[in-house]
Amino acid sequence: MRTILITGQGGTGRTTVAAATALRAAREGTRTLVLTADRTDTLGAVLGVPTGPDPVEAAPGLTAWRPDAAARFRDDLTAFQRRASTALDLLGASRLDAEEVTPLPGAEELALLRALRDAALSESYGLLVVDLPPAPQALALLALPEELRRYLRRLLPPERQAARALRPVLGRLAGVPMPAEWLYETAGRWDIELAAVQAVVEDRATTVRLVAEPGPAGTDAVRTAATALALRGLPVEGLVANRVLPGATNDAWLGALAAQQRKALDEWRETYAVHEVPHRGHDPRGTDDLAGLPVPGVNTAPTPVEWPVTDRLADDGVLVWHIPLPGAIRDELDLIRRGDELVVTVGQFRRIVPLPSALRRCTVAGAALREGELRVRFTPDPGLWPREK
Repeated sequence: MRTILITGQGGTGRTTVAAATALRAAREGTRTLVLTADRTDTLGAVLGVPTGPDPVEAAPGLTAWRPDAAARFRDDLTAFQRRASTALDLLGASRLDAEEVTPLPGAEELALLRALRDAALSESYGLLVVDLPPAPQALALLALPEELRRYLRRLLPPERQAARALRPVLGRLAGVPMPAEWLYETAGRWDIELAAVQAVVEDRATTVRLVAEPGPAGTDAVRTAATALALRGLPVEGLVANRVLPGATNDAWLGALAAQQRKALDEWRETYAVHEVPHRGHDPRGTDDLAGLPVPGVNTAPTPVEWPVTDRLADDGVLVWHIPLPGAIRDELDLIRRGDELVVTVGQFRRIVPLPSALRRCTVAGAALREGELRVRFTPDPGLWPREK
């Protein structure tokens, strides 16, 4: 299954582009699902068909789905209270009824991740189009599965579950109760669910389309988003320049704005595959309007992002890890080696990545940012690197 994640500059018609992309694929014969996490039914307004917690047929071959974050949050909290009843009773805690529970901030994002996993596992679709929030929130959302799995492994290491029979004894020796069985079971279940979502996000057939209006603000938003997506290893397959004004006009104000847009478009074409969607003079509504938008078709052979390690031991005595970071600025870049992991910070974005196995037996010798690529040099550690005989 191909997955296209759509995000970009806020307020630029991302949902419209997502719906038009999904509709085009469906009309070309691909069974398609378009998925959103918006609390309001923006997707339904664009498609002309109300969407909600149950998938609906928006057009032949096209299904639309807007998961109910509140219902899923209530179910999760009710299940947690049931499993943690003993601990809650010891604390004297009062139970919350499902009717009084409202979703906390972030519930929509979690609901979207679960729906993404469920859609992928259903194997009912050839294409999944995901209408993500604006780029900053979308990037935090896409990072969530990997980061939460790392937290779980640190807080509740799976290998410690092997000592289940010893926990009561250890608890008496330590004088404090050991983590209950249900806690490890819950952590294991969460890890499986998160791994399924992470697998979809990191799949080689998953790509990103950025949506922005041409102009200075759009240029800044695109540069930041592209760098952060590269840090997560997600390929940007195209940039949809939305609401492009016609170049020829007798209005001086519109002419100046159109000229500003053309300048931004010329800059974008130097780096991205740009697809222009002209301004229609109104917000598209319904499948007829969406069908008239010239959004790009589905790329059946996407190019994944690679982080290769090159062997320069014979020439320079180093191994070089190449990490593409287009648009990164040297002053906003920071690296920290933590055991078998590398902490990479680019501006406001950070990712902790495990080192490839060969680099774990090396020490960091330096790094350089050249032509949009971070090149980290490693030298073999004599105490860990196999000696030639």
